[in-house]
Amino acid sequence: MAAFVLPHADRSVPRAATKAGDFSRDRRGRVRAMPPILHYGFRPFFFLAALHAGLAIPLWLWAYLGGIQIGGPFGGMHWHAHEMLFGYLGAVIAGFILTAIPNWTGRLPISGMPLLTLVGLWSAGRAACLLSPDPWLAMVVDLAFPTVLAAAIWREVVAGRNWKNAPVAVMISLFGVASATDHPANIGIIDHALGQRLALAVAAMLIALIGGRIVPSFTRNWLVKEGSSSLPKPFGVIDKAALATTVVAVLSWLAFPEAAFVGIAMCGAGILLAIRLIGWRGVATLSEPILLILHVGYGWLAVSLVLLGLAILVPAVPGSAALHALTAGAIGTMTLAVMTRASLGHTGRAIVADRPVIAAYLLVSGGAVLRVAAPFADQWYAAMIGLGGMLWSGGFLLFAIRYAPVLWGRRAAR
Repeated sequence: MAAFVLPHADRSVPRAATKAGDFSRDRRGRVRAMPPILHYGFRPFFFLAALHAGLAIPLWLWAYLGGIQIGGPFGGMHWHAHEMLFGYLGAVIAGFILTAIPNWTGRLPISGMPLLTLVGLWSAGRAACLLSPDPWLAMVVDLAFPTVLAAAIWREVVAGRNWKNAPVAVMISLFGVASATDHPANIGIIDHALGQRLALAVAAMLIALIGGRIVPSFTRNWLVKEGSSSLPKPFGVIDKAALATTVVAVLSWLAFPEAAFVGIAMCGAGILLAIRLIGWRGVATLSEPILLILHVGYGWLAVSLVLLGLAILVPAVPGSAALHALTAGAIGTMTLAVMTRASLGHTGRAIVADRPVIAAYLLVSGGAVLRVAAPFADQWYAAMIGLGGMLWSGGFLLFAIRYAPVLWGRRAAR
């Protein structure tokens, strides 16, 4: 699982960057003529992901609460789901993977014009899904981004002979398949729920796997630095059981979303993930918000799987509450945690959460709580989703504003 980790900083120089005669790139493999925003994948895609989350939610709330039909082939509710999964999350995944791949393969990062092309394809997909009246045109334009991204990742894995990270390329490919599955639903061929469940299953497995590596690892490093002798539990039987149960549960959910055995498996997976999380000593990180938020994000994953299981087993538990525990809670919190930490580390800055970043954490977490609680609020439902959505989107707008100088500016001097 170590292969899935995105390092804090580009502390190693890709081997290909040291080849003689490579005058177009500096020692870190970046294109000299391009602005810093195009040096590494995390820079444009983390910024665009946060901006998209910060603007798309208010647009959706305005349309939903005002009874206004948003243009495009999806319609309001399905557009909201598609854009949060394949727009926001797709950008975060792209930024993460494009930055990690050079450290795994030893090859140069995808930067400069190739990176700008990927950014253009992602942006075109967002515009098509919002504005195009033709569902086939929207599908072709939108699927160009995940298709090219998956091809680029496979090329890097094959060229670098880095077969141990082939599962990452498989995950990226499955995420693209999920988007491709969501589009035919616009013309009634299949149901939107299938593509969305596939995307959510991929996201849940990535959080369980990657989060399960970085959360205890970063916590251990920080506790050692603080002089603590009580460290996170090493990987053991509980960890293996939690991961295996999670994989079985989410894959079964794809095929049998209403089966009782899936509900039981989901609850079991969530409980095992929670037990696993307790062993990582998150309580000891209360004084370090940029580390604590990783524990919160993983905790949301455990809660969301239990709620998804209960929604199957207990009719009184709304499915929308469970889904938003996974999306607004687990995905929103964990991606924000990774973006804040990785952006600082990869630009040579101290990995510390200042007040605006802490405020962003609180806004996103508070917004997720309100959105999950909204289905239980009866006549206050509309007010709670409105306030929850504004808090959640406000947290990402705050990230975009605070991190604009970090992502658009040059690497800090060491």
